[in-house]
Amino acid sequence: MAFAVDAGVLRFGEFKTKAGRLSPYFFNAGLFDDGARLGRLAEFYARRLIDSGLEFDMLFGPAYKGITLAAAVAIELARLGRNVPYAYNRKEAKDHGEGGTLVGAPVKGRVLIIDDVISAGTSVRESIAMIRAAGATPCGVTIALDRQEKASENGVDAPHSAVQFVERDLGLSVVAIATLADLLAYLRAQQDARLAGNLPAVQAYRDRYGVQM
Repeated sequence: MAFAVDAGVLRFGEFKTKAGRLSPYFFNAGLFDDGARLGRLAEFYARRLIDSGLEFDMLFGPAYKGITLAAAVAIELARLGRNVPYAYNRKEAKDHGEGGTLVGAPVKGRVLIIDDVISAGTSVRESIAMIRAAGATPCGVTIALDRQEKASENGVDAPHSAVQFVERDLGLSVVAIATLADLLAYLRAQQDARLAGNLPAVQAYRDRYGVQM
């Protein structure tokens, strides 16, 4: 959490989410925008994946944020002695060169999807369809932050989170580097009054929109 705050990726204030909620915090992985930050993020992903024990044969990064993440994490895994191929998709299919929508290594075996967060599960469902169409098996999803809040379905709060939907309905394991519970623990332990002052708003948001774990 300290790394995300220091990098300006995790910010506090008032932010409107895709579900129309006013969130007291915002996580934007696109702001891991230099080599040092991206490399450190990749290290967190790689070590979390190794510690999880999840078995996979390759990485798949959905366009667009997932592309950079897949490449960076593949490099870090190789540095740690776990060399795996990676692939990603392009939004528009090419009609020349190698053609198609998939780029990188052949998509086969047990494929791990990598992204920053799971908002509604749409990106995951699209990735699953592409992976299966290639004859491979989606085996899980890894993300930077699990917001642990109720999914919004047609403007109505669901009893489950987007992550729980992926796990229960789509049957995939989800490995997250950090969760909203981790953020709350981080704020409770703060000596910096400015950061600690965000705790009541984040806790109130968790009380209102959080899911039962």
